[in-house]
Amino acid sequence: MDAKGVPIMAQTDFPPQTFAVYSQRLQATLAQADFTPVETLAKALLACWRTGQTVYLCGNGGSAGNAIHLANDLIYGVSGGRSAAIRAHALPANAAILTCLANDTDYSEIFSLQLKTLARPGDILLALSGSGNSPNILRAIEEAKTLGMQTFGILGYSGGAAKDQLDTAIHFPIDDMQISEDMQLIVGHMVMQWLMQHSSKDS
Repeated sequence: MDAKGVPIMAQTDFPPQTFAVYSQRLQATLAQADFTPVETLAKALLACWRTGQTVYLCGNGGSAGNAIHLANDLIYGVSGGRSAAIRAHALPANAAILTCLANDTDYSEIFSLQLKTLARPGDILLALSGSGNSPNILRAIEEAKTLGMQTFGILGYSGGAAKDQLDTAIHFPIDDMQISEDMQLIVGHMVMQWLMQHSSKDS
């Protein structure tokens, strides 16, 4: 209670329709989506699994957290520990590397310089970005192409510059960062379950 006897929670509650509107926007985004490029990503990841190539994931902020989450799904979740799964590396995961590269070079290079050292031709880059315009995401895509990697991205808003640079863009044209980030995990989990179903089948 505050000094007037009004419950504190009552002062900060969102109107109930706030949650319904969010749910409706998320459902509409899913209903209007073209999942053809998601299948393309799934098949590329399955081939990557079979050939022992590596998947590199990158993103900023919430998308960085999603990159780490999805790397875990690829390394362990798709096989449940029953067999070796997909070699995956989340580029935002190592704070020492990130702060070194940002401090010694430029924040725009924190992903591209890791790829320059770690990645090989035929590996996959999966970029997660709401706007598709983050300089470090664009530099990662450029470096990946120089190295002969396959480039994929899950994007929101207009898709930004990344949309045209990627080999395959999974684009959800929603001007909402939270829903854009939701879609990164939803696509990741869709692909994870597809991989679990197809891991022992011919492509």
